[in-house]
Amino acid sequence: MTKLKIRDILRYARPYSDKLKEIDGFKNHFSVTSVPGSNLVLLERGINPLGSTIATDGRRTPAILIRSSPHKIGTKSTPWQDLFDVDNGYIRYFGDNKVPGNDPALSPGNKVLLSAFETYNDVKKRHQSIPLIFYRSVARNNRAKGFLEFNGYGIIKSVELITQHDRRLNRTFSNFAFGFQVFSLKEESEEFNWQWINDRRDGMLSIKESMKYAPAGWKDWIKNGNKVLEINRRRVSKLLTLTKNEQIPVPNSLEDRILKELYNYYSTRKYRFEGLASAITTKIMNDLAEGYLEGWITPAGSDGGADFYGRLEIGSGFGKAKLILLGQAKCESLNIPTGGNHIARTVARLKRGWVGVYVTTSFFSEAVQREIIEDEYPIMLINGKKLAEVVSKILHDEGYAELEAYLEYLDSRFDGQIQIRRPEELLYE
Repeated sequence: MTKLKIRDILRYARPYSDKLKEIDGFKNHFSVTSVPGSNLVLLERGINPLGSTIATDGRRTPAILIRSSPHKIGTKSTPWQDLFDVDNGYIRYFGDNKVPGNDPALSPGNKVLLSAFETYNDVKKRHQSIPLIFYRSVARNNRAKGFLEFNGYGIIKSVELITQHDRRLNRTFSNFAFGFQVFSLKEESEEFNWQWINDRRDGMLSIKESMKYAPAGWKDWIKNGNKVLEINRRRVSKLLTLTKNEQIPVPNSLEDRILKELYNYYSTRKYRFEGLASAITTKIMNDLAEGYLEGWITPAGSDGGADFYGRLEIGSGFGKAKLILLGQAKCESLNIPTGGNHIARTVARLKRGWVGVYVTTSFFSEAVQREIIEDEYPIMLINGKKLAEVVSKILHDEGYAELEAYLEYLDSRFDGQIQIRRPEELLYE
């Protein structure tokens, strides 16, 4: 029996064949998923339902395979950006309609997912529910194509009808955004047994008989329904410190190219990096909550440990609390960790009711991270990888065809952002 762990890399290579167990040192996807006498499992689209099985108790779809291709973000085939937060059990995935005027419910992939969603919320039909299997295309060995990262299994938890913008063709269209829940595999020692899907493809087995190798979370949900969804969500308790490799982009990835271009752009004008840092902080805060006000940038040479200010709001109405955010920005060498003295200087400026943020093109050493954790400093660290990821999202969401155009926009407003003011004034605006 073949078992997979989340983030296992599979080779998806032509000519398609299940004869070899490994190709180029990676598990062969077709060998992992093969069933003697059955068609190969293909992931040629974003939404891939396996061929229906006529079983002893009726017709069923064994599984729906979901594939996201980050390297195609912003292209004609993928004018959107999916969000995979697998360690917190959540995926936001955009459907397959791209044509203005078309009914998004009738596009092939959306139609399949909407049909599956109905069974998830019908007590009488839940036992017929179709598991979703998640994959992301990833780059390996300097190749953008031909590799899949296994990202677990789950169901559709929410469906939202939205309007999207294709920046390449400058047009809008209706589509669906699906909220997927990724189920925990803790009872299976973090291993997914593909035999479950093979059994669902076996017409000699009823749905009940095909459950033998199903994960415990799936069995619990089928039996007890949506009230047990939350306790079966995948959650990963991580170490509080990150390694260097977890803070820098994957070599030759889109984020790697963005980070290098950012460094090259600001390395001779490091003071102006503060404008980007303020914009990135604003984007992150507004994605977390709507209560953030971008403030101003301090003049060069007179910042006293603060490069920019903002205001974070928690709550609403009379019960609203306002916190001053003090930001520090450093365009630093990509291969040298941020020095502890810079962090200490930022922390020293924090007052009661203030929070800090430190934005760098580099990464943070373990020693620096441990000091912040142990001393419980209220400061957010934005490393080079996070910086590049957020910039990539801004370029996509705001329709910039080139990074340079966005940086020129930031430069055009930079001088107007510089102010000499007391940060406490933010509390009264």
